[in-house]
Amino acid sequence: MINTHQGSCLCGRVKYEFSGDFQSFFLCYCTRCQKDTGSAHAANLFAKEGSLTWLQGENDIRVYKHENSLHAKSFCQNCGSALPTFADSINSVVVPAGSLDSPVSITPTAKIFVDSCAVWSMNLSDVPGYKELPE
Repeated sequence: MINTHQGSCLCGRVKYEFSGDFQSFFLCYCTRCQKDTGSAHAANLFAKEGSLTWLQGENDIRVYKHENSLHAKSFCQNCGSALPTFADSINSVVVPAGSLDSPVSITPTAKIFVDSCAVWSMNLSDVPGYKELPE
């Protein structure tokens, strides 16, 4: 049975379906992923086989390829949300985990480029958690 995953951008203009299995789930701490997510790391699922189908909003998708690197990011031109992209260099579909609307059974495989980790993102287990924005 083929697994099917649904996803979309924040504003809802772009929707997609990915059919297939993810082989890996990396939390990438490289400085490029920090810059393009505005966070401590990117959370991306990788699939060498499968099919990506744009259900709506394909004309709203833009792709940024960072010069002289393998780094690429697809995103909605309206809201800026990260969207799946095809990475030619590794022959894989790369799906931002946060863009998925359906659950994924795979948990993160590894943290990569940890030497580039932002100092403020270390030891986060000591930081208190809240269900909502604290007052």
